Amino acid sequence: MNQSYLVETGSIPAYACLYDQRFSYYTYIPKCYGEDPNRVHPLAVIIHGNERAAQSYRSAFKDYAEDTGTIILAPLFPAGIIEPHDKENYKFIKFHDLRFDRILLSMIDELAKRYKISTEKFLLHGFSGGGQFVHRFLYLHPDRLQGVSIGAPGRFTFLDENLNWPFGIGNTEEVLELTVQLELIQQVPVQLVVGKEDLALPVFNPKFDRPIEGAGNTRIDRVRMFRDHLVSKGISVRYDEVAEVAHEGMKILPVVKEFFKRA
Repeated sequence: MNQSYLVETGSIPAYACLYDQRFSYYTYIPKCYGEDPNRVHPLAVIIHGNERAAQSYRSAFKDYAEDTGTIILAPLFPAGIIEPHDKENYKFIKFHDLRFDRILLSMIDELAKRYKISTEKFLLHGFSGGGQFVHRFLYLHPDRLQGVSIGAPGRFTFLDENLNWPFGIGNTEEVLELTVQLELIQQVPVQLVVGKEDLALPVFNPKFDRPIEGAGNTRIDRVRMFRDHLVSKGISVRYDEVAEVAHEGMKILPVVKEFFKRA
């Protein structure tokens, strides 16, 4: 393997995922990489929302990467995979025969073959549709997470064994071949973050939604309800409402970076 490639730093072009080349990922390698050949760098994974702005999120974390020596990974999960008009695929972890948690973990394994990164545990943030993905990933793989930041999801999976996936966790062994281990989830630092002006809700879709008593009429109402649900399950949640911000993923990033540094 070309050693000059191994020490390439800065913004790296999108690479196709070898596990499934329909998917790709952007990375940012801090300039300090390679200065200490024995240093293993932390990893932060940023999951895009419905707009698929993976490259923009990668770029938005350059300052964090340089400040902390962290390598940034931003996967791209395109719309229209299998179903031409579908935009939801990755949010629910499983879509047809695809497992988006396995795709992400394979990207991390591929990156670790090129760079010295900490793969045992990593930081994870996602906004909106990405927030849906990351809280479900938390349920399924808490042992892999150093901390998780959940940004303004419009739909939730509850830690309720009486509801089936994706509304609850009652059948995860059957559907996902994984058991949800609450005691491990409780050990992961969790941030829930939303803009104070995030007042709109996704359009109700019976395929993905169910009526939720007491859920409220705005996205921020639902996020507060979800916070209370997590706390009721013994999960310690840092809750941030960002002033003068609506449903704007880039504007919540300062508090996400602060959380990452603490986690």
